[in-house]
Amino acid sequence: RDLNKTVALKCLDDSQNISNKFLSEVKAYSISRFNNFDNSGEILKIYGISQNPDTEDYIMVLQHARGGNFNNWLNNNHKNFSWSNKLKVLNNIINGLKEMHQKQMVHRDFHTGNILFKDTYYWATSNYISDMGSSGEVNNIDETKTYGVMPYVAPEVLRGRPYTKAADIYSFGMMMYFVATEKQPFANRAHDGLLALDICKGIRPETNEQEAPNCYIDLMIKCLDLNPMNRPNVAEVEELIKQFYSNNDDQFKEAEEYRYNNNGVGKNNHSTTHSQAFYTSRLLNPFTENLPKYADDNTDCLDCAIKS
Repeated sequence: RDLNKTVALKCLDDSQNISNKFLSEVKAYSISRFNNFDNSGEILKIYGISQNPDTEDYIMVLQHARGGNFNNWLNNNHKNFSWSNKLKVLNNIINGLKEMHQKQMVHRDFHTGNILFKDTYYWATSNYISDMGSSGEVNNIDETKTYGVMPYVAPEVLRGRPYTKAADIYSFGMMMYFVATEKQPFANRAHDGLLALDICKGIRPETNEQEAPNCYIDLMIKCLDLNPMNRPNVAEVEELIKQFYSNNDDQFKEAEEYRYNNNGVGKNNHSTTHSQAFYTSRLLNPFTENLPKYADDNTDCLDCAIKS
């Protein structure tokens, strides 16, 4: 252990009776998966887990990221969040997700609050995927409880289907929306059962076509497809983002000109956020329990699932 290393401590509130399964998963990750990700620049490291002797709450010991989460970092750097930097950030995120998927892991709680930045400055676009302790192996997931930030949770997961790699891709599509617009998805709506219903019916946040190039919007729409089978896999997304650097230069120049001329208009604006819009993870079952578990994708039976 490096005694001079700065670390972050994450207190798990009300965790005195946390399950042995969770503790075992975190400990196993900190030992074995930590070593597997040791050379990764995009995965936040977990060093171990401890316990507060006074409250008996558990504490996770994490790699320190000075820049904070994506939401905070963007609030501080929106004026300089050029399209060049936007693509760098997305490329880092998709590389980290690709590494997870190659190890047959899914995140299960993939949203901007779990993207942490190495430093505070706008040119420091290096970032990490965090909360890996809640991640799990594919086909080894408890389906009884759904946690997350509702706009970032795939519709099939809201309906009770297993969490898959395609659900991570859906969450990445919502991050693409956040990057393009500098606004959180569905910030003007309550994150309740009615929003869950609309998401399952295919409603998505709107994007101003001037804000982002057509090629970018096309990829975002594919990632947000209602049918998980239609979403691209992580390697396909990574390849397309790389192509954006070289093959669509004129489109991104136009988007950057629009961003520059409207600097600050599209930033994260908390004054326009609905009082019942939540962008930290929470239990979603109270809002999804009336959704048909295995509704087909034409959503005919969804209309009567939740009565307003």
